[in-house]
Amino acid sequence: MRQLPLELLAPAAPSFDNFVAGGNAEAMAAVRALAEGRLAERIVYLWGAQGSGRSHLLRAAANPALRVFDNVEQLDADEQQALFSAINGARDGEEAVLAAGAAPPAQLPLRDDVRTRLAWGLVYQLRPLSDEDKAEHLRNEAARRSLPLGEDVIAYLLRRLPRDFASLNSVLDLLDRESLSRQRPVTVPLARDVLSDNGDD
Repeated sequence: MRQLPLELLAPAAPSFDNFVAGGNAEAMAAVRALAEGRLAERIVYLWGAQGSGRSHLLRAAANPALRVFDNVEQLDADEQQALFSAINGARDGEEAVLAAGAAPPAQLPLRDDVRTRLAWGLVYQLRPLSDEDKAEHLRNEAARRSLPLGEDVIAYLLRRLPRDFASLNSVLDLLDRESLSRQRPVTVPLARDVLSDNGDD
């Protein structure tokens, strides 16, 4: 007979403390300083592939004293004008601007004057995380959930899953749930069963 788990720990809200920086420590420090009003520069632009941590940092930094623009390559004409005005305002002492996109400013499909202004501030490329960075994330997230997770299970998950945090966190949710309902510790055989049941193995 399987025990039904009554309550699972909600995913942690994105914060600077739970961001796995890897090679992006300088970018994270700049965004944190911008969000806290400690950065001399008033404009920061982040770019990188999907899953590089852009959205995590933007959500961690969000506050009323900061204008945030994500996926700038998708901005329509009115939104580009809003970004243009926000950057000009930031230079004049108004709210700071944190923006993010998939490419460096010069390669964005935006108005020339918007691309130029995005490059006025600090520009950081977010680097993909290494397997060790992702293993660290799994360890930390499992510890937050009080879910014992052996190194053999972590290695198995990294070999079998997409390496983005959303996929890793989703499987941790499943393992947490199944471990509770089956009253079994998380082992490689349990992970194999869970992935197989969900079509991931």
